[in-house]
Amino acid sequence: MAQEHQTPPDVPTAQIDTGVATPARMYDYYLGGKDNFAADREAAEKVLRNMPQVRAFARANRAFLGRAVRELAARGISQFLDIGIGLPGPGGTVESALAAQPAAHVVGVDNDPIVLAHARARPADDKAGAVTIVRGDLRDPAAILADPQVRAVLDFDRPIAVLLIAILHFVNEDADPRGIIRTLMDAVVPGSFLAVTHVTGDFDPARLEVSAQAYEQSTASLTVRSAKEVGAFFEGLELLDPGVVLLPHWRPEGPVQADADSIWMYGAVGRKD
Repeated sequence: MAQEHQTPPDVPTAQIDTGVATPARMYDYYLGGKDNFAADREAAEKVLRNMPQVRAFARANRAFLGRAVRELAARGISQFLDIGIGLPGPGGTVESALAAQPAAHVVGVDNDPIVLAHARARPADDKAGAVTIVRGDLRDPAAILADPQVRAVLDFDRPIAVLLIAILHFVNEDADPRGIIRTLMDAVVPGSFLAVTHVTGDFDPARLEVSAQAYEQSTASLTVRSAKEVGAFFEGLELLDPGVVLLPHWRPEGPVQADADSIWMYGAVGRKD
């Protein structure tokens, strides 16, 4: 049986504010999930009216996650720290990691109470790995790294894949995203990896600005960044080929989708030497 580390008991469902949209629940709506509320759907529909292809963004992001996890597992990585893990669903980090590496240890971190409530209700499976979902905020990486549940599942003396999938665009410059990444990557040993996906305004900044405004009514505002800015997150790391590219172009496992160049999200993976 998989070792199941429970989320803290101090995450009551009553803390879930269904009247304010959250990025995790909006993302769930884009993917066609059911773990969202009227406020999430209203905010998401504002984005979709301006940019109908956002559903394709979400699907491409989930597909990138699966490819990245499989690539890292093929390189011997069996530990994954996914900050901003979001709601569970097909092709998510836990499913992908355990499919690629049945003995994988996965820690998911999120600050959305509904994500934690789902994790607490999730039954153990019959794999040999260990999975836990903990409360935390990317903007306080030191607290995440010090969390005893994180330390109970992940061995920081062995390589870890740090996954920042569709979360850094919710961290503005005042929060020092590059400093956050340095703190995380300084804590892991050589041979560890960083995987990032990020929305960009490189192709149609005006439309992205309108879509970003829809997130102002959610719990996190949206900051779009250029390819150069996303590449700066990997300072000191060795980027895997093909570098920082639009998601469908990162190590596709089949023909690249026809709308690949309209998926305005970058993805990249880097290795710590």
